[in-house]
Amino acid sequence: QVQMAESGGGLVEAGGSLRLSCTASELIVSDYAVGWFRQAPGKEREFVAYINWSGDTTYYGDSVKGRFTISRDNAENTVYLQMNNLKPEDTADYYCAVPGPTLNRMEDHNYWGQGTQVTVSS
Repeated sequence: QVQMAESGGGLVEAGGSLRLSCTASELIVSDYAVGWFRQAPGKEREFVAYINWSGDTTYYGDSVKGRFTISRDNAENTVYLQMNNLKPEDTADYYCAVPGPTLNRMEDHNYWGQGTQVTVSS
Protein backbone atom coordinates (compact mmCIF):
# COMPACT_ATOMS: atom_id res chain seq x y z
CA GLN A 1 0.00 0.00 0.00
CA VAL A 2 1.44 3.34 -1.05
CA GLN A 3 1.77 5.79 1.80
CA MET A 4 3.44 9.10 2.36
CA ALA A 5 5.86 9.32 5.29
CA GLU A 6 6.03 12.37 7.52
CA SER A 7 8.85 13.28 9.89
CA GLY A 8 10.23 16.22 11.83
CA GLY A 9 7.62 16.69 14.52
CA GLY A 10 8.46 17.28 18.14
CA LEU A 11 8.00 19.48 21.18
CA VAL A 12 8.75 23.17 20.82
CA GLU A 13 8.04 26.30 22.82
CA ALA A 14 5.65 28.95 21.54
CA GLY A 15 7.42 31.21 19.09
CA GLY A 16 9.75 28.44 17.97
CA SER A 17 10.13 26.70 14.63
CA LEU A 18 10.01 23.22 13.19
CA ARG A 19 10.45 21.83 9.69
CA LEU A 20 8.38 18.84 8.67
CA SER A 21 9.29 16.55 5.80
CA CYS A 22 7.07 14.41 3.58
CA THR A 23 8.33 11.71 1.27
CA ALA A 24 7.32 8.32 -0.08
CA SER A 25 9.40 5.30 -0.98
CA GLU A 26 6.88 3.88 -3.44
CA LEU A 27 5.70 7.10 -5.03
CA ILE A 28 7.46 9.65 -7.18
CA VAL A 29 6.42 12.63 -5.11
CA SER A 30 7.64 15.03 -7.78
CA ASP A 31 4.84 13.82 -10.06
CA TYR A 32 2.15 15.05 -7.69
CA ALA A 33 0.77 18.03 -5.89
CA VAL A 34 1.09 17.54 -2.13
CA GLY A 35 -0.94 18.85 0.74
CA TRP A 36 -0.25 19.16 4.45
CA PHE A 37 -3.12 18.68 6.88
CA ARG A 38 -3.42 18.53 10.64
CA GLN A 39 -5.70 17.11 13.27
CA ALA A 40 -5.77 18.42 16.81
CA PRO A 41 -7.16 16.30 19.65
CA GLY A 42 -10.92 16.26 19.53
CA LYS A 43 -11.08 18.20 16.30
CA GLU A 44 -11.59 17.39 12.65
CA ARG A 45 -8.67 17.17 10.26
CA GLU A 46 -8.05 20.46 8.48
CA PHE A 47 -6.14 21.77 5.50
CA VAL A 48 -2.82 23.50 6.22
CA ALA A 49 -0.90 24.00 2.97
CA TYR A 50 -0.74 22.92 -0.67
CA ILE A 51 1.95 22.92 -3.32
CA ASN A 52 1.58 21.91 -6.95
CA TRP A 53 3.95 19.48 -8.65
CA SER A 54 6.33 22.14 -9.92
CA GLY A 55 6.34 24.24 -6.77
CA ASP A 56 5.15 27.48 -8.35
CA THR A 57 1.67 27.43 -6.84
CA THR A 58 0.97 27.32 -3.12
CA TYR A 59 -2.08 27.79 -0.90
CA TYR A 60 -2.38 28.07 2.86
CA GLY A 61 -5.04 27.73 5.47
CA ASP A 62 -6.01 31.05 7.03
CA SER A 63 -4.65 30.13 10.45
CA VAL A 64 -1.11 29.54 9.19
CA LYS A 65 -0.70 32.22 6.50
CA GLY A 66 2.44 34.26 7.04
CA ARG A 67 3.90 31.71 9.49
CA PHE A 68 4.16 28.45 7.54
CA THR A 69 5.88 27.89 4.20
CA ILE A 70 5.46 24.83 2.00
CA SER A 71 8.23 23.95 -0.44
CA ARG A 72 9.54 20.97 -2.33
CA ASP A 73 12.78 19.47 -3.53
CA ASN A 74 11.84 17.14 -6.35
CA ALA A 75 15.38 15.86 -6.66
CA GLU A 76 15.05 14.63 -3.07
CA ASN A 77 11.47 13.41 -3.61
CA THR A 78 10.48 15.48 -0.56
CA VAL A 79 8.02 18.20 0.38
CA TYR A 80 8.68 20.40 3.38
CA LEU A 81 6.58 22.45 5.75
CA GLN A 82 8.55 25.16 7.52
CA MET A 83 6.62 26.29 10.57
CA ASN A 84 7.68 29.51 12.26
CA ASN A 85 6.27 31.47 15.17
CA LEU A 86 4.48 28.38 16.40
CA LYS A 87 1.52 28.80 18.72
CA PRO A 88 -0.03 26.35 21.20
CA GLU A 89 -3.05 26.09 18.88
CA ASP A 90 -0.76 24.59 16.23
CA THR A 91 -0.47 21.48 18.40
CA ALA A 92 -1.72 18.57 16.28
CA ASP A 93 -0.76 15.52 14.32
CA TYR A 94 0.44 16.65 10.90
CA TYR A 95 -0.15 14.58 7.79
CA CYS A 96 0.77 14.86 4.14
CA ALA A 97 -1.24 13.43 1.27
CA VAL A 98 -1.80 13.72 -2.45
CA PRO A 99 -4.74 16.11 -2.59
CA GLY A 100 -7.94 15.70 -4.51
CA PRO A 101 -9.89 18.50 -6.20
CA THR A 102 -11.28 20.09 -3.03
CA LEU A 103 -8.69 20.79 -0.34
CA ASN A 104 -11.18 20.90 2.54
CA ARG A 105 -12.68 17.52 1.67
CA MET A 106 -10.46 15.01 3.48
CA GLU A 107 -12.13 12.09 1.73
CA ASP A 108 -10.79 13.39 -1.60
CA HIS A 109 -7.14 12.92 -0.64
CA ASN A 110 -4.94 9.88 -1.11
CA TYR A 111 -1.85 8.11 0.19
CA TRP A 112 -2.13 9.45 3.73
CA GLY A 113 0.89 8.88 5.93
CA GLN A 114 0.91 7.96 9.62
CA GLY A 115 1.47 11.54 10.67
CA THR A 116 4.01 13.31 12.85
CA GLN A 117 3.13 14.89 16.16
CA VAL A 118 3.77 18.56 16.85
CA THR A 119 3.36 19.91 20.36
CA VAL A 120 3.75 23.60 21.10
CA SER A 121 4.06 24.56 24.74
CA SER A 122 2.99 27.94 26.05
